[in-house]
Amino acid sequence: MSTSALRDSAKLSRRDKRRLKKSFDRSIAKPSKPGPLSTLLAGVRERRASVEARPGRGGWSRRGGGAVNWVEEPAELLGTSVQVCGYWPFIIGSGLPVTGVPLGTHLTRHSVVYADPMSWFLAEIINNPSAFVLGQPGLGKTSLVKRMISVLMDWGVIPMALSDSRPDYVDLMRQIGGQVIEFGPGRGHMNFMDLGPLVSAISGIQDEQRRKKALEEMRGRRRSLMAGLVAMAAGRPLQPHESSALATAMQLMDPNLDSPPLLPELIEFIQSRPQKLRAITLTHSDDHAYDERLKGLLDALILLGPDGIYGDLFSKPTTTHIEQGKPVVFDISGIDENDTVLMAFVQSLCWSLGSATVSAEQILAQDAGRPRRNYLLIMDELWKVLRASEQMVYFIDSLTRLNRGRGMGQILITHTMKDLKLTDDALTKIAWGFVSRSEMVFLGGLDADEMGNLREVFDLSNTEVEYLTDWADKSAGIGTNLRRPHTGKFILKTGKRPGIPFKVKLTTVEEPITNSNRAWNMETAA
Repeated sequence: MSTSALRDSAKLSRRDKRRLKKSFDRSIAKPSKPGPLSTLLAGVRERRASVEARPGRGGWSRRGGGAVNWVEEPAELLGTSVQVCGYWPFIIGSGLPVTGVPLGTHLTRHSVVYADPMSWFLAEIINNPSAFVLGQPGLGKTSLVKRMISVLMDWGVIPMALSDSRPDYVDLMRQIGGQVIEFGPGRGHMNFMDLGPLVSAISGIQDEQRRKKALEEMRGRRRSLMAGLVAMAAGRPLQPHESSALATAMQLMDPNLDSPPLLPELIEFIQSRPQKLRAITLTHSDDHAYDERLKGLLDALILLGPDGIYGDLFSKPTTTHIEQGKPVVFDISGIDENDTVLMAFVQSLCWSLGSATVSAEQILAQDAGRPRRNYLLIMDELWKVLRASEQMVYFIDSLTRLNRGRGMGQILITHTMKDLKLTDDALTKIAWGFVSRSEMVFLGGLDADEMGNLREVFDLSNTEVEYLTDWADKSAGIGTNLRRPHTGKFILKTGKRPGIPFKVKLTTVEEPITNSNRAWNMETAA
C-alpha cells in the first residue's frame, strides 16, 4: 500500500475503514479483478456522497443526522367522514398570535401566550379594545391585569386605575412613576362639577367652532354625571323638571366651565328661586309651588352637601386633579366598603373624571396637530357599583361603548356572572352585555353553576368547563405540598372560538407588587 493511500485512509471514519477493508479483502480473494487502492477509495467516497445527498428511510445517514434503525408506522383510521372529520383536513390547529403582552405559558403546548386588548386591536385581531376578567377571589385576576399594565406602559399606553378600593394598583403606579390620588374622608375633597384644568385649556382653542363643540361635550358630560349622582342620592330617577332645573342652575352659575361652583353654592342658588328656574318648573311667582316642585332635588343635594352624611367630602374644591399624559390611580381605600352608596358615588365620579380627562386631552392633541395618546382604563370591583345602584348599569354601558372612539381601551373586572344579575331582567341583559361585547374575556376558576350562561355566550367545550370548575376547587392542594396550585390559570376566549388555556408567569420583580394579601403579612418576633 502506497504512502498516499495510507494518508488517505487515515482520514476515513471507522465505518468507512471497515468498508474499505471488506473491499480490499474481496480484491485479494478475486485477483482476476484487481484495482488500485485509490480507485477503491474513490468508490467509497462516491457511495458515501450519494447516501448523504438524501435522507433514507431512517433519516439522514450522516454525522449529527439523527438516523434511526426503526421507524414506527403511523396509526391508520378507517371510518366515515362524519366519524373521522376531526382528522381532516387539518390535524393540528394554527399557531397563536405572537402579538401583545407576554402573559405566561400555554397549559398544553407550553408555548408563550401573548395577548392584551390594545395590541390585538391595533393588529386587527379584535374589533374593539376591550377585555373582561372573570374569576373567583384569590385566583390571580389582579396579577394578570398588572402584567398587562407594566408592559403596555413601556409601549406608550397610559394606564388609569380609577377606583382602587383595596388598594391593588398603588404600589405598581408608584413603581412606574405614576400619579396616586388619595380620596376619602380625611384624605381629600372632590367637587362633582369640576372637570379639571383641561377645560381651561379647551377654552383657549382658537377655532371657534371646534372650541364650542368641545365645550358643549364637556357640559353634556357634567350634566350626565350630576344627574346620575343626584339620582343615586335620591334613590330614584330624576323627574324631567328636576333634571332641567339642575342643568340650568349649573349653566347659569358657570357658563364657561372654568370656575365650577361648589355644592353649597349650588344649593343656595336653587333655594334663591331665580326667575329662570321658576320658568322651567312652571311655578312663576308661586314660591310654595316652586319649593314643592324642587323639594326632592334639594333633599338629594343637601344629602351630598356639608350638612349631609358625608360632611364636606364633596363640598370643597377638588384637592388633586389628574395630570395629563401620566399613569394615575385613585386610591379610595379610605372609604368604608360597607357604605355601598358612597362607594358607588366615588367610583362613578372617578370613572367619569378619567374619561373626561382623556376626552379633553384628545381634543387638545387634535388642535395642536400632535399624535394622540392611548389610554387603558381599569374598572375593578365592578360588583360594588352595581350593588349600590343598579341604575349605574346605564352609565357603565355608555362609558364602555364610547371609549374606542376616544383612543381608549378598557378592562372590566369582577368575580362571577352572578355579580351582573340584577333585579330587573332588562338591566341584567345590559350588564351581561359587558361580557358578551368584550372582545377578549379571561375566565379564571368558576363554580359549576356559572357555566349555563357562559356556555351559551362563549360555546364552552366540555374540556374548558372542566378546567374552570377544577380551578375553582377549594380543596385543590390540600394534602400536598402545592400552595394554591390553580392561581394564575385562565382561559382566553375571543367570541366562540376555542379558548387559550394558560398560566400567568411573574418575574421576581413583579411578585412583591402583585401580592394582594399584604394585609396577612404578619410581623414575626425577633
